[in-house]
Amino acid sequence: MDKSWTTVEVLRQTRHDWLNKIQIIKGNLELNKIDRVKGFIEEIIIETQQEARLSSLNMPKFSELLMTANWGNWAFHFEYEIVDVFEASESMDELMYQWTRSYFQLLGEQLNPFTENMLTIEISKKESRNMCCSFHLQGKLKEQDTVTKFLTNSLTEQQTVNVQSLSEEDLFFTMDVRFE
Repeated sequence: MDKSWTTVEVLRQTRHDWLNKIQIIKGNLELNKIDRVKGFIEEIIIETQQEARLSSLNMPKFSELLMTANWGNWAFHFEYEIVDVFEASESMDELMYQWTRSYFQLLGEQLNPFTENMLTIEISKKESRNMCCSFHLQGKLKEQDTVTKFLTNSLTEQQTVNVQSLSEEDLFFTMDVRFE
């Protein structure tokens, strides 16, 4: 997915998302599940705080990709967490946008679309303007070798990857990105 969103499309999708959230709250209120409503509202607050943190990284292309990932037809559901807010650069934005977009496309090809697939990314600051991203995929991969080749061959000299777990149903790796 490499869609250029118009303002109307963004507003339409955002309105759709918010209406879904309001309907969940309304349904739980009608069932008198107050604790579930409070929990769901807390999830919304955390999600909006994460969006604000992501927007503060000065990485507009990368941020847009992450914030709109669940609007596409990917074979996975996506969540992210920004642990540290830091000032990134335009070149870091471009690098992470291009690499992550390619990774999403690979997952679109390599994940079984008939299983529940979940991808989470955690972004934290390393020394100076460097960053670390942890990628955790839970789902059903078709070909582990293809994923391994991608992780080996798709990196620039600024990126290093440490694969900590790779199986048919779980992939966890960290990526250090250096910009000094």
